[in-house]
Amino acid sequence: MRSSSSPLRAAIIDLDGTLVDTLGDFTYAANAMLRSLHLPEVDAGVVERHIGKGSEHLIQRVLQHVGAPDASDPRAWDAYQAAYRACNGRWATVYPGVEQGIAALQAAGLRLACLTNKPGEFARDLLAAKGLAGSFDRVFGGDAFARKKPDPLPLLKTCEALGTAPACTLMIGDSRNDAAAARAAGCPVVLVTYGYNHGEPVRGVVDADGYLDSLAELGGWLASVRPTCPAGSP
Repeated sequence: MRSSSSPLRAAIIDLDGTLVDTLGDFTYAANAMLRSLHLPEVDAGVVERHIGKGSEHLIQRVLQHVGAPDASDPRAWDAYQAAYRACNGRWATVYPGVEQGIAALQAAGLRLACLTNKPGEFARDLLAAKGLAGSFDRVFGGDAFARKKPDPLPLLKTCEALGTAPACTLMIGDSRNDAAAARAAGCPVVLVTYGYNHGEPVRGVVDADGYLDSLAELGGWLASVRPTCPAGSP
């Protein structure tokens, strides 16, 4: 990866598809929204392809999929938000290996932030419900900054909040959105292979510094790859 003398200082971890499998919650909320508009429901496969770019994107794509006359109908946003708030975490499960991965990052002395395109309210409540909230120094949702991933702004702002340089801050995600944001921000990036990524594979397809089948592999990856950042960086 990067050659110099100082180790990583922090890690930024995505939420949906990386830490927690939330497909069931997304599908429930999307179908509740569709029912409220008297539109046909969709299956989880349709929803999965559109996770990762924020609620607005998911809502619009689902409405387009069912042939809604107005994919920007404001009633859809209100119905979706209400449904998601009511079900947040109900059908969600923490992926195997997450606790071990977080423990490995903490053992390496890294500060941790969770950065997601999910609204911040939902992200914080979900992390708390799944017993993960205490692992993170900072949690930022898609409404925290002016732009969402894959724009690099959220990563740059999160690095600023952590007090670390991007080159010293590892991004861990599940999609090309995470990878593109990391590359543009100047962060090293590893991707999990089990996430959503719009229904497409990531291993060997999306540009990343490494691929993990489980976050439990993080300790070994850190030890073997020895990712570093420029000397003198915060």
